[in-house]
Amino acid sequence: VQLVESGGGLVQAGDSLRLSCAASGRTFNFYSMGWFRQAPGKDREFVASITWGGGITSYADSVEGRFTISKDSTKNTVSLHMNGLKPEDTAIYYCAARASMLTSFTNWGQGTQVTVSS
Repeated sequence: VQLVESGGGLVQAGDSLRLSCAASGRTFNFYSMGWFRQAPGKDREFVASITWGGGITSYADSVEGRFTISKDSTKNTVSLHMNGLKPEDTAIYYCAARASMLTSFTNWGQGTQVTVSS
């Protein structure tokens, strides 16, 4: 399985940005896909996830109400719509997938940089 992110960039505080993740390979084995991020000097943290079958979503408290995760099963893509961006959202954003709710995310993309200036 390969995951390829796109859509990162440099924006100003309050702007919006949309990240996309294209999955190829045995995507029918996915239970869910998600977005994580890692800021300089910090641990990688969970941002949002969505189940591949039922479309059930989950968000970190820090992005709840500002970010929206969605999927397009026909195109094997997952998107993260980010509104009201803040400087603290600056990070490398990674797309990830896992095979079941009992396993960790084991498939990862290469990451895309999001920088929010104040």
